[in-house]
Amino acid sequence: MDYRVHPPVSHPSAQPNSSDQIQLSGEEAAQLAEGLKQQLRQGEIPAGDSDAIEKMVAGLGDKRGLLRLTFAESLGAVGSAAVPSLCIAMRRHENVTVRRAAAKTLTLINDVKALPDLLEALLEDPDPVVQGSAVGAMACIGAASVDGLLDVLINPKSSQMQIGLASWGLSFVGAKAPEALRKAACSEHAQVRTAAIAALGDQIQQLDDLDARELLQNALKDPEEEVRAEATTLLGKLHDTNWGAPLLLPMLRDQDAQVRKNAALSLMKLRDPQVISRLRTELEQEQDSSVMTIFNLAINQLSRDEND
Repeated sequence: MDYRVHPPVSHPSAQPNSSDQIQLSGEEAAQLAEGLKQQLRQGEIPAGDSDAIEKMVAGLGDKRGLLRLTFAESLGAVGSAAVPSLCIAMRRHENVTVRRAAAKTLTLINDVKALPDLLEALLEDPDPVVQGSAVGAMACIGAASVDGLLDVLINPKSSQMQIGLASWGLSFVGAKAPEALRKAACSEHAQVRTAAIAALGDQIQQLDDLDARELLQNALKDPEEEVRAEATTLLGKLHDTNWGAPLLLPMLRDQDAQVRKNAALSLMKLRDPQVISRLRTELEQEQDSSVMTIFNLAINQLSRDEND
């Protein structure tokens, strides 16, 4: 799998200077939005020529939220023809409101051609809302976005927020990209393995993917504690007590404190009172006070479940 960050597509129509951007007066924006709204109500697709698209993109900067929504819905109805202009606006517009709205509008279109620009927006735009909206659009595109999201995880320049957004995007893609996530779960990079394991839940629950189950079990033995910690957390989210509890119990003795905490919390979520005695036994051996607190929490909650 290729984990390199690929450059964004160069759009011939790109305008590098903000002075070239179309500006709409408040009255012009209102009139245009009203006409577009009527077209949408009648089931008509707005005009998709370059001039019409540029005016709708300019409308994404209007201060009135309802008007911005009309322009976004209209651009979404236009579809792929609007993607180049939206990508340019997302990457280069001086108005952050336009950049945010352009990224969100790309979510409505789900065009794979936008992926390079969405990736650049995630990595380069200083605004966290633009970054998050770009990931949302990537996640909606689905399996084709996986490589780009994985790029972010191993890019040394990625911030923790960008890494977190990319991990969320992978989780959202979930069962749409089973093969890509299975490969990522075996990556040489611990951050990639961690994100891939976190995203396996849909494959296991929706597809009953036996390979994904095996990958999750193997992750419990991973040499990196962050991978083991993620695997123990996921077992609690799957709500499969018969399968999960026997796998989690040994993790109560893991060498890493966070893994032990996650194992206890996941056992608590599985709501199986039969593990209370094991938790008490491990509590007697535990030396870390923060882990002891979590063990006691799990024991108390499970005891209440048993008495309900």
